[in-house]
Amino acid sequence: MKDFYAVIMAGGIGSRFWPISRTAHPKQFIDILGTGKTLIQHTYDRFLKIVPKENIYIVTNDIYRDLVKEQLPDISDSQVLGEPVMRNTAPCIAYACHKISLLNPNASIVVAPSDHLITDTDEFVRNINDSLKTAVEHQCLVTLGIKPSRPDTGYGYIQYNSHTIGENFHKVKTFTEKPNLELAKTFVQSGDFLWNAGIFVWSATAILKAFASYLPEMNDIFVEGESVFNTEAEQAFIQNAYYQCTNISIDYGIMEKADNVYVLPTDFGWSDLGTWASVYELAEKDYVGNAVIPSDKVIMYDSSNCMVNVPGEKLVILQGLHDYIVVEANNTLMICPKSQEQAVKQIVADVKGRFGTEYI
Repeated sequence: MKDFYAVIMAGGIGSRFWPISRTAHPKQFIDILGTGKTLIQHTYDRFLKIVPKENIYIVTNDIYRDLVKEQLPDISDSQVLGEPVMRNTAPCIAYACHKISLLNPNASIVVAPSDHLITDTDEFVRNINDSLKTAVEHQCLVTLGIKPSRPDTGYGYIQYNSHTIGENFHKVKTFTEKPNLELAKTFVQSGDFLWNAGIFVWSATAILKAFASYLPEMNDIFVEGESVFNTEAEQAFIQNAYYQCTNISIDYGIMEKADNVYVLPTDFGWSDLGTWASVYELAEKDYVGNAVIPSDKVIMYDSSNCMVNVPGEKLVILQGLHDYIVVEANNTLMICPKSQEQAVKQIVADVKGRFGTEYI
């Protein structure tokens, strides 16, 4: 385990969960399912079963450093990698992997988002351990794919072919961003497509080689910082380096281009918790399909299939609502048909345009 490392990406603002998720306190730091732990705490706990706690790194925006330390008190300052500006997943992965490689050239690294739900932890741990070993043995880039249960247009898809390494790692054929419904149906029916979970596993050697090949300018930026990584000068360097990086995802920058990418089909109860509808699907519901978090002081009459998340101390009465999202937080109340929840991002933009950042 000493050569195994985990990088948890925790820099997003989770705007689709507004008004509960705000810029100052985004969804990864919220107990969105009412479990008693926040999403980043659940993610950290899962990785403690795979890697030593000192080998877990959190990449986040500088403004969330204190939140990370507050919610993960066992993490040291050196394990929190602060980003001065959001630049998508490729720069944060380059930063973390260069830093880890200098500490341990034999490192095997799993990279995962901080805000996903996984219900079968034992299966997840088994899959990650298998992937770490396969990535080292074959010096390949591994991504985890989720066996699709429905034609979902909110996920990216990974197509694989029959060529395998190990027993279950399939050569990746194509990556497809969020498709329309007809294409998603075709993907699911074909049987050789998986949902893209955004979880990656590789050796430090393999991923840095890939950066040098496919994102050389970005790689050079972090190579220049190798003399200051893991020193007091690291943060000052990063403050400057990030502004030189292009805004690009690891999928587009490397995974779609590299010829040594393999996918492991998995089924460990995964959800990216990307929308209120995904929370509704996972939450406990009453006999008419209402999901209420918390439920102590919410009274519902002639209402069904609603997703309700309101402050626990507030008495809320709803009558005659069917298939709605009702959310209150931070002096903001939003009532929205579930069928129109994709409009939340636009609502946030409109609120910002009208009232500034006070409610965002």
